[in-house]
Amino acid sequence: MGTAFVHPINVTWGDCDPARIAYTARLPAFALEAINGWWEAHLEGDGWYQMELDRNVGTPFVGLEMTFLSPVTPRHPLLCETFPAHLGTKSITFVVKGRQDGTLCFEGRFTSVFTLADQFKSQPAPADLRAIITPLIRAE
Repeated sequence: MGTAFVHPINVTWGDCDPARIAYTARLPAFALEAINGWWEAHLEGDGWYQMELDRNVGTPFVGLEMTFLSPVTPRHPLLCETFPAHLGTKSITFVVKGRQDGTLCFEGRFTSVFTLADQFKSQPAPADLRAIITPLIRAE
């Protein structure tokens, strides 16, 4: 197992609500950005866009669950540790743990299904992706 993948996010004033903390709806978006970053880091720069158009592999989400533990603010970079926790026959579950200044702010599980993008029909995880993902699966 190598070094943990950590995707940095620059939280800005525009991400905040009147309470001066990141608006709740931005937190899942930050997590999804981190998952896309994981794909890019492990597929030679290919994220969801390239997977969909160039590989004909879609990964629509079928579930997400998040727990909020501490407010996210623009004061510090948001560091999103991201890793696959489960690879099923046709699905993958990522865990994202968002931290600021050493404090765990949120954690979540995000499950998507592999599809043939042009048909929006489920498919088994492609063999080349399975070979990349399998050694990187970590327990939560």
